[in-house]
Amino acid sequence: MEYPFDRNFSFPRRTFINRLATLYDNWRVTVRERRQVEKVTIIPAKNVHALSVTDLPAVFVAHNEVALIPAFLSHYRRLGVTRFICLDDVSIDGTREYLMEQEDVDVWTSPIRFEAARRGRRWREALFERYGYNRWYLNLDADEFLVYDQCLREPLKVLINVLEEHDIKRLPAPMIDFYPSNAAKSGNGNMPWHVVDHIDGSGYDVTLQKRGISVKGGPRKRLFSEDNELIKYPLVYWDKNCRFGSSIHRPLPYNRNFSPVWGVLLHFKFFTNYREKIAEAAYNKQHYNGSQHYQAIKNEIDKIGTIDFVGYASIRFLNPEQLVDLGFMPTIEFDSDDERLEPARNWGTKRLI
Repeated sequence: MEYPFDRNFSFPRRTFINRLATLYDNWRVTVRERRQVEKVTIIPAKNVHALSVTDLPAVFVAHNEVALIPAFLSHYRRLGVTRFICLDDVSIDGTREYLMEQEDVDVWTSPIRFEAARRGRRWREALFERYGYNRWYLNLDADEFLVYDQCLREPLKVLINVLEEHDIKRLPAPMIDFYPSNAAKSGNGNMPWHVVDHIDGSGYDVTLQKRGISVKGGPRKRLFSEDNELIKYPLVYWDKNCRFGSSIHRPLPYNRNFSPVWGVLLHFKFFTNYREKIAEAAYNKQHYNGSQHYQAIKNEIDKIGTIDFVGYASIRFLNPEQLVDLGFMPTIEFDSDDERLEPARNWGTKRLI
């Protein structure tokens, strides 16, 4: 199926055989994961506190993200996050020092690196266990900014109410890569989309697989022929049945991965410092298959010195409503009596012509 969706699109119903295959794979992988329990050590870098029942926590992993961290915290505070729980992976650019100064941020460290922690998955599981099961968490990276229909007005807790009303325990959201261009910027402000403001508006595919939704495509495929998985589940209800298994893109239990309610992760892998970040990732080999993806991009940069990201599919990002209009995410029916956010000031108001 092509993605973004047509406005009238609805997911095809999964057959009984499809659902049975999902349950069987879920049973098989869960048994394997329970046999291969790998406890990792996480160490608090400052005093941490238990969550209250009203807290909405965000768990994230960071490594040298000081260029994005202030905007990251600001974005999620506005959406209603009350506690940030960060595993800092040996940052040396001031990220850890900045986070240590934030009253609503708990900072953790570990004696092992990202790759040894199964590319951060074991850290996340350890943090969920430490802070408690049977609650909603945001599960993020520091370069990911979640948006959803009406997020300029409706806080995350109201979105969670909608999910619970429909017995949905996860919000799928594809990572839509942002990249720079030579065009005039979309507006004034201190958020990353004011500086790096182009995305691919087409050229994606979505499939329903045994373990969940799959979305692939975008500028990494268009430019580098990379077939990266873009779907993630940044808002999850985490209980003792949950594990990440072999991929953060396919958390267990698999039958929870087929929600028709979507968001989008504004993804800033290609922010203004992308050359340095990609070179570091290729050198450190902390990502999948020895950072093969990053090495491919670095090779391209080494050949020509820079990357011209703009192509036939490029459009300028304006605001979350634009992503609804284009079919990247569906509309959501909110209760009109729900609490509303203050009007947002960090988004443009123009529409595509």
